[in-house]
Amino acid sequence: MTHIIAEPCVGVKDASCVEVCPVDCIHTGEGADSYYINPDECIDCGACVPVCPVEAIFAEEDMPEKWAKYKESNAKFFQ
Repeated sequence: MTHIIAEPCVGVKDASCVEVCPVDCIHTGEGADSYYINPDECIDCGACVPVCPVEAIFAEEDMPEKWAKYKESNAKFFQ
């Protein structure tokens, strides 16, 4: 499993999660409105979860149903 960044990050893009990630798996792109966690690089350590000021990061299995679409958008970002 991996962690996923959901809707609360959109438009905020606070880089606290990037700073604490031990494997540098959190990325964004030019014009992207959020950060994304690379599922192939994430070691599921959870270091990013407590530092997120908008509580946007969830373990995949704990993602609230209302934000389930972010599982797909996160995966598409890395294709």
